[in-house]
Amino acid sequence: MTISITSAFDSGNIRLLSIQDGADRVSAELEIVRDHQSDFYQWFHFRVAGAAGREVELNIVNCGESAYPDGWPDYKARMSEDRETWLLADTAYADGVLTIRLTPDSNAVWLAYFAPYSMERHHDLIAWAACQPGVVQRELGLTLDGQPLDLLTIGEGPKQVWLYARQHPGESMAEWWMEGALERLCDEEDAVARLLRARATFHIVPNMNPDGSRRGHLRTNAAGVNLNREWHDPSAERSPEVLAVRAAMDETGVDFAMDVHGDEAIPAVFLAGFEGIPSITDRQLGLYHRYRDSLAVRTPDFQTKRGYPVAGDGKANLTMSTNQIAERFGAVAMTLEMPFKDNDDLPDPDFGWSPARSMQLGKECLAVLAEMIDEI
Repeated sequence: MTISITSAFDSGNIRLLSIQDGADRVSAELEIVRDHQSDFYQWFHFRVAGAAGREVELNIVNCGESAYPDGWPDYKARMSEDRETWLLADTAYADGVLTIRLTPDSNAVWLAYFAPYSMERHHDLIAWAACQPGVVQRELGLTLDGQPLDLLTIGEGPKQVWLYARQHPGESMAEWWMEGALERLCDEEDAVARLLRARATFHIVPNMNPDGSRRGHLRTNAAGVNLNREWHDPSAERSPEVLAVRAAMDETGVDFAMDVHGDEAIPAVFLAGFEGIPSITDRQLGLYHRYRDSLAVRTPDFQTKRGYPVAGDGKANLTMSTNQIAERFGAVAMTLEMPFKDNDDLPDPDFGWSPARSMQLGKECLAVLAEMIDEI
């Protein structure tokens, strides 16, 4: 059977350079395609067909110049034959080349940087959530590619909570987190959900960047713009997604906000705060630290030792959402980062960091919020 390698589907990304198709062994050279009108690249997602029972070696040759080359050492690609279960693949990195080896049982196997969260699954999530009691779905506007930007509103309480994910579309674990959080919030038998819905109103944007998600981008939208550098001055031409969400935030105000992401290099789950904003208060900072430390107690999948450097006084980058929201609204705001690699403190040799762990973390994050919602 002739070997085929393709990425012509939702969130697909790879370019085939060459292939050697033998009777028992297949070898191919590939490269990741840059985000449209951008130099960013790292996300890949493609299908290998016709290789059942044969040894397959896939060499992605341009990893050394990718957006985050420190993300490749100790990284394992994800593979799936049913597009439901994603396992760690035999992966090695040396001299700028990522090599993935497998012997598939089926004639179609998918490889990805992380388990994908397709736009079709996104629409299924929106449709399901919108049908749950007490949930209101609203279209905030359209993206540059004409896709809808969805907002879900849940709860009746006075506290205004904003949860949003996938400003960087290749960080698909962020929408798996959203699915877990929504499952809990929509469960009318869950005590945490009942308390939160009574004390707060949740505004949830499961996918801030539909265009980048469908196009197979790592970090940017259809215009090649990094949305998490647009929060100071978004525009309809460059960043309509941020413009629409920030305008909706201005309508409601914000008491608590979480921006959900994935990190390429750090093998841990961690939070980044808003230290360094001009108007920071002891109250804001104390509540952020309490949330962070409480989450570390609640789940061993979260830790506080590793993370990003903290900005100095007055040095916060206000183009980024967490800093802008903390400054603009006096909110307790934070960025949650999950790994593309495994969580080194609690490794899983089969699945690594996974959709299931991302979803469970979403539920745990809500439980911590419930403990302190009245004080935010």
